[in-house]
Amino acid sequence: MEPATTTSQTRDHGIYLYWVPLGAGGTGFVRFNGRVYESLASRRERRSPLDLYHTALEVLLPEGRYIVETMWPCPDADGATTRGVGVQGPVFSRWLSFTRVFRYEVRCWRDGDLPDANQAVGGGRLVSDDPDLARRVLSLTMSVPAHTWGRRLDGSTEMWNSNSVIAWLLAKTGHDMTEVQPPEGGRAPGWDVGVALASPVGRRG
Repeated sequence: MEPATTTSQTRDHGIYLYWVPLGAGGTGFVRFNGRVYESLASRRERRSPLDLYHTALEVLLPEGRYIVETMWPCPDADGATTRGVGVQGPVFSRWLSFTRVFRYEVRCWRDGDLPDANQAVGGGRLVSDDPDLARRVLSLTMSVPAHTWGRRLDGSTEMWNSNSVIAWLLAKTGHDMTEVQPPEGGRAPGWDVGVALASPVGRRG
């Protein structure tokens, strides 16, 4: 895996993974709650606390640039089709998802924005330069399982969340997930459940 620090200005294809510190660029609410969560988790698991990350992909192809990320919906007036929403799912409980606050959306946004990309550790890290693999990732964004965000799946110790979506996409398309690791001293909650849920496929770099 090439440890690119930013999306290359010379490439016209590739899949880049961003490890964005949880709560970067926000008011501090998400960051604070993340630290509380990690403090409790580390005590329960008898280990030192780690830095937490939110993940997103930037996919470059000759036909366009795409941001793949899981976020809360923008105001409806912005238009879901404009930001490339392919899947929506409930947050915490399905019966609460009638309101935007309790929904999440998986975006495959052409020429989209990636908030706080400049704060990602190591910048955009190249995980594949295979254009066919990049197109496969884009096509699968419409098939991401819409599990309930913040709820554990049967047989898992982790909750489904935005990191689960990115891990599912990469594992589903055959990336060697042992080569895709968070920055040293950090972790991405929900990552492992996404990997586990993806159907077994042959490994590709």
